[in-house]
Amino acid sequence: MVMTTGRRERKKAQTRKALADAAVRLFAEHGYDGVTVAQIAEAADVSIATLFAHVPDGKEALIFDDGAGRGDRLARAVRERPPGEPVPRALRRCLAAGGPFAGDLPPELRRKRDLIVNTPALRAYSRTLWIAGEPALAAAIAAESGQDPSGMAVRALARYVLEIPELAGAEPDPLAAMHAIFDLLEPGWPG
Repeated sequence: MVMTTGRRERKKAQTRKALADAAVRLFAEHGYDGVTVAQIAEAADVSIATLFAHVPDGKEALIFDDGAGRGDRLARAVRERPPGEPVPRALRRCLAAGGPFAGDLPPELRRKRDLIVNTPALRAYSRTLWIAGEPALAAAIAAESGQDPSGMAVRALARYVLEIPELAGAEPDPLAAMHAIFDLLEPGWPG
C-alpha cells in the first residue's frame, strides 16, 4: 500500500524545513543568543504565530525533530541485532552511525551538529530529546534480555546509553569518547 502525503502535510513539512534552515543559518551567523524568534520567522517568511504553531517549545526546538526517533532507533538496534551480539554492542554500533559520532556527515548536517554541540541551550534540549527515549529503549532491552523492564540494570543501561551523546558529543574526538564509555558499560552487562 502506497501512502501519499496530502497538500496540507506537504505544506507543513515545507514550513518546518524553512524554519529549521533559517534557524540554523541565523544561529551560525549570529550565535544562538543573538537571534530572536521574530528574526527566524522573518527569515523563513512566516508569522511568529505560525512559527509557534509549528514549534511550540521555542527556538531551541526549531532545529530538531520531535525526538521520537532516537529511542525508537536504539530500541530497533537492540531488537534487530545479529544473533549472539550483546545488547551494549548493538547500541554502540547504532550510536556510532549518527549524531555527533558520524564522521561522514554532509556539510549542512555537520554545521547543524557543530552548532548543537557548541551551544549549551541546544545541547540541553538535545539531551531532553534523548532521555525521552528511555521507556522505549528500556522495554527493548528488557524484552531481549529477559529481564524486568523496571529493574535497575535495565533502566540504568538505557539511561547511560542515552546520556552518551551529551557526555561524549562535545569531546575533541566524540567517537573515541563514545567507545571509551561503552568499554566501561559492556563488561558490566550480563548478556
